[in-house]
Amino acid sequence: MDENQEVAVVKPNEPFPLSAPIIAHGEKLTELTLRRPTPLEARAIKALPYKIDADEAVSLDLDVAAKYIAVCAAVPPSSVNQLDLADLNSLAWVVAGFFMTPASKPSTT
Repeated sequence: MDENQEVAVVKPNEPFPLSAPIIAHGEKLTELTLRRPTPLEARAIKALPYKIDADEAVSLDLDVAAKYIAVCAAVPPSSVNQLDLADLNSLAWVVAGFFMTPASKPSTT
């Protein structure tokens, strides 16, 4: 990536503009919105979207992350397979982040 390219910042529950449209439920989508998965959904998928290596580096498990993207964006797995690789990577890291940060900060009042 050169210095003039922008990296897309993906935030949960905010629309993420796709580099290329995908088809989901018979409709052309130009953006996806991810919500946090529920504990029930995480238990049903039976895996985390990331792995912690022996050197403690975090790496994505792209197959698992794709399952969460389908669930959290309410699109079929076949639509996730249409994503541009850069979009897939960005959305996969958002999903991994759901498991590494709390949904909200505890109140101090």
